[in-house]
Amino acid sequence: MNKHIPLNISPKELSEILEDDSSEKPFIVDVREDNEIAIASFSFSVLHLPLSKAPNWSAQIGELLPSNRPIVVVCHAGVRSFNFGIWLLEQGITKSVWNLVGGIDAWSTDVDQSVPRY
Repeated sequence: MNKHIPLNISPKELSEILEDDSSEKPFIVDVREDNEIAIASFSFSVLHLPLSKAPNWSAQIGELLPSNRPIVVVCHAGVRSFNFGIWLLEQGITKSVWNLVGGIDAWSTDVDQSVPRY
């Protein structure tokens, strides 16, 4: 198995982890663009790193992300976040990266219907 492939996590699995007070909370990174965040956002804290602005933050990625917590990467449908997760693993910053399957779109249908779909 390729060690540079993020693990998949479903919206329901992530929701259960976030609601469970006894579990270690992952660090969540949203790679969508500003206009997407304006349309639909999560109700919990995320680090917003829009991929189009990677030149502004990529050199500091090791300082922006914790090395000791699992990282969940999210986007609209799960494709950009999957690719970002691969990049994160290749950087060697963390050993645990999960990709939110279906992104915020699946989150809005499977977990929180108050989140607008786009």
